[in-house]
Amino acid sequence: MEDSWTKYAEEFTSPEGEVLQGLARECYAHYSNHSMLSGFFQGRVLSMLSKMIQPKVVLEIGTYLGYSALCFAEGLAAGGKVITLDIDETTNKVAKSFVERSPYADRIEFHLGRAAEIIPTLPQTFDLVFIDADKPNYTNYYRLVFDRVRPGGFIIADNVLWSGKVLLKDKDQDEHTKALHAFNWMVKADSRVSNVLLPIRDGLMVVRKERG
Repeated sequence: MEDSWTKYAEEFTSPEGEVLQGLARECYAHYSNHSMLSGFFQGRVLSMLSKMIQPKVVLEIGTYLGYSALCFAEGLAAGGKVITLDIDETTNKVAKSFVERSPYADRIEFHLGRAAEIIPTLPQTFDLVFIDADKPNYTNYYRLVFDRVRPGGFIIADNVLWSGKVLLKDKDQDEHTKALHAFNWMVKADSRVSNVLLPIRDGLMVVRKERG
């Protein structure tokens, strides 16, 4: 029944553009780990959130093939930009090639290297941060960016349900699952924020910074 609901929801959701369609085809044709791509429905959710927030600066931790960066770019405020970070040079080249085909080529800024080293060098305050990189470092990334997020700004983290593995008993959880479960607990306990965990695809934790 859940698959039927998902298909129904997708049927009645606005379509993605041609560049995103092409990028999805590229991913499914040439990459075995296509689950790392945000994909159509989640991408439309990220785009809608961006359009609601209208961020001037988006920081994305984890570019992969650039799908989510393009989705966030759809909702940028006038003159806004997406700063996206990744360590994989090969996938970064693919991401850049698709961004260059989009209307957002001058609004998406790529950085290649370790996020923990790059973030402190960025001068901007962030309106929206998207965490979708190495799972054991989710908590570190959250702490690293928090003071740089404006009051009223957002942090969104992907994969926080980890295919349902967060429901396993502690002894049955692997390193990634434990890290994500700890991240979810940390967010829940953070009195500076309000949050909602959306059970969309593999789980989106949406966090609003209420105070510093």
